Amino acid sequence: MTTRRIHLLFRLSVVAVLTLGAGRVIVDSSRNSHSMWPSSSMLLEWTTGRRYTTAVPIDVSVDEEIEEGCNVFQGSWIRDNESFPLYGEESCPFLVKQTTCVRNGRSDSFYQNWRWQPDACDLPRFDGMKLVEMLRNKRLMFVGDSVQRGMFESMICLVHSALPPVVRRSLHRIPPRKVFRVEEFNASIEYYWAPFLIESISDHATNHTVMKRLVKLDSIAKHSKEWEGADVLIFESYIWWMYKPTINAMYGSLDNVQEYNVTTAYRLAMETWANWVDSRINPETQKIFFATMSPTHLWSWEWKPRTDGNCFSETHPIEGPYWGTGSNLDIMGIVEDVLGRLKVNITVLNITQLSEYRKDGHPSIFGERKGKLLTKEQRSDPKNYADCIHWCLPGVPDTWNEIFYALLLQDYRDQSII
Repeated sequence: MTTRRIHLLFRLSVVAVLTLGAGRVIVDSSRNSHSMWPSSSMLLEWTTGRRYTTAVPIDVSVDEEIEEGCNVFQGSWIRDNESFPLYGEESCPFLVKQTTCVRNGRSDSFYQNWRWQPDACDLPRFDGMKLVEMLRNKRLMFVGDSVQRGMFESMICLVHSALPPVVRRSLHRIPPRKVFRVEEFNASIEYYWAPFLIESISDHATNHTVMKRLVKLDSIAKHSKEWEGADVLIFESYIWWMYKPTINAMYGSLDNVQEYNVTTAYRLAMETWANWVDSRINPETQKIFFATMSPTHLWSWEWKPRTDGNCFSETHPIEGPYWGTGSNLDIMGIVEDVLGRLKVNITVLNITQLSEYRKDGHPSIFGERKGKLLTKEQRSDPKNYADCIHWCLPGVPDTWNEIFYALLLQDYRDQSII
């Protein structure tokens, strides 16, 4: 298959699947807010929640420590039917239809029962109560596109499942933000829609088109004013850049629109973001993470030669070395280079390789398009309608959050800023 044909197929698949994400945002925005409160029978118990308003020391046991020299991103997926999933679809009221694959009709749930096992150490089990204690009086914010939104929703489900019923929690949608609050801890976990990180014509959370791209490569102030008060930030930006090899962009003059090579534009955008980080982030009070690209599984011939499918009907991870063409090595190199020159320390969440193996974890035909579940006719055409970009929940993004939590816990143990 020629490189030109591969890119054309990738472009068409990205358009189709990002349309699903755009539809999800539209549906979300139609609701002003959604709150999850204890049932009426628990109203009188709220006073007992006061004991959670006082900070308590967090004990990091020896079993929760990451051994020195262990690369938590290098390992393998282990089947674990006892400990996983860490929560259920039915137990988390914050999941959107784009991610509830079993509820949407998927007959297997094997994708929920895989545990990431680093080669040289063990990950500490996610403890939602410890996390909100670390976030007491703080803001954790996820910034990026719909894939990043999935990581945010995974996180609030992990936390929600760990909180006692008397602890009040709520989710409010204020496009382009979503804010999950844990009242007794005065902690918030937030999501901010910024698919390019820099400013673009796609920044409106509900009114944007997938097929048009116009970015302002040196403009970030509109977004960054929303980020500056956050204590912990996790950034991500990739798939929206990959519509085609070039992108329309402005740099300097707003009247000067030029066509840039995507990798050139991405580097300029990352440098704009990096300049903001170095000039506005206080490393004494804030911590920054950057999540690498989330891989796609659009072409089954990459892991199963002489086939012409995609992630549809896949039920097990890929075994052995694998790197798909949906993950751009040039973009990975730019991220490494730009982050490596920052004055402020950035923790990289290198989720790409471990997620490459998980061809089984996508919604496939059990997702949405324009805010509605796929029709019977659409489901019968997985080659054109399967979503092989986003992820089912519970699923792979829970592992991203497990690793994030493990790294945050090490900082706490080392008396870092958290």
